[in-house]
Amino acid sequence: MNDNWIERNTTLVLSAIGLLIFGLLLIILLRWRPAERIAIIPPEPTATPGPIEVYVSGAVANPAVVELAPDARVEDALTAAGGTTTDADLDRINLAQPVEDGQQVFIPTEADETVDDPNPGVSDGPDDEPAAQDGAPTGPININTANQEELEALPGIGPSLAERIIAYREENGPFETIEEIQDVSGIGPSIFDELAPLITVE
Repeated sequence: MNDNWIERNTTLVLSAIGLLIFGLLLIILLRWRPAERIAIIPPEPTATPGPIEVYVSGAVANPAVVELAPDARVEDALTAAGGTTTDADLDRINLAQPVEDGQQVFIPTEADETVDDPNPGVSDGPDDEPAAQDGAPTGPININTANQEELEALPGIGPSLAERIIAYREENGPFETIEEIQDVSGIGPSIFDELAPLITVE
């Protein structure tokens, strides 16, 4: 009897099967999504600081402009300049101080005048040099009678050295020759060479 019913309703059965298949296909299509492309964006390159150039002068083996790493320090600058000379006064230099591009690293000698600088040895160039003092002597001055201000007007003589000159002549009497001023602590041959044409004891 069932076979007879199917035979009589073949069209209905085939339609039902077709609807079922269509429904399954529709469900599959609704749930299916095309694979999305994954864009891989490489990170932007990080800028690497280039080398810096520093001028090393003073009591060093090879005064020159040297090329250093961007995180270099005064000690690295000295090494690049061949090290220091035997008369270099490293006690007045901060070897661990960082240096920057365009700076000057000056290494004093033991004969040079003490530098009253919070960062001795490193400067930004000519702009860091002290300006010429007003009232600089136009002719030789008598170091036996010159006062503090007149002594400070001389090249290489700051307040501390001027005080030492005055104290020296008060303790030892007047200078007999201009060369005797080198007996004052802090005045070496390099400073005397600058002073000689500008001083007298007469």
